[in-house]
Amino acid sequence: MHKLTFFISFLSVILAGTLNEWVQPSETQQLYEELNLQGKVCYQAFNQAITGYRKIDVKKPVLTIIDFSKASTEERFFVIDLEKKTVLFHSFVAHGKKSGENYTTSFSNVFGSNQSSLGFFLTEQTYQGKNGLSLVINGLEKGINDNAKARSVVIHGADYCNPQLAKSMGRLGRSFGCPALPRDVAKSVIETIKDGSLIYAYSETYNHEYVKNSPFLCNN
Repeated sequence: MHKLTFFISFLSVILAGTLNEWVQPSETQQLYEELNLQGKVCYQAFNQAITGYRKIDVKKPVLTIIDFSKASTEERFFVIDLEKKTVLFHSFVAHGKKSGENYTTSFSNVFGSNQSSLGFFLTEQTYQGKNGLSLVINGLEKGINDNAKARSVVIHGADYCNPQLAKSMGRLGRSFGCPALPRDVAKSVIETIKDGSLIYAYSETYNHEYVKNSPFLCNN
């Protein structure tokens, strides 16, 4: 009888531990559904973005997800207010001209590559550049995106990000590596996400290799 009681207690501890491991994903799933992101943002991208958000020191409860798995002719830039549980913006976004045509095929952290970078970035200050209001972003992952700031990879508006242009060309115009936005939304987005919010750039094709090297995701 004592052995049976011990076994039942032991089993309860094991099951409780297993259930605790499930709590985090179910909370993330619930948030994903509350934001009505099904069919808009890949769940894996969202889950990884939330995982990083919980580990990184951010000043604003605002999360931007860029899903480079999608074509440039699709909306793949989403700004989410996690406190109010609201999608603030959804937009087209350009990738680097050496990262592919309509779809991204490669990424880089190398100077002069003209390619986009994956991973987590913190937003910093704004400035007026040749593309108008621009936002400095700081890559947080060594060897993956930590050269972004020095490479002048910033968020800015650009005429080549016009969705009408994409219809005629079969793809959006491309940048030198910057996640450039359509002119009509760029300023509002930049003002919303500047000064300490988190950006996560995702690609399904390169996800396995990226996760292996990401300090925020490799142990998950």
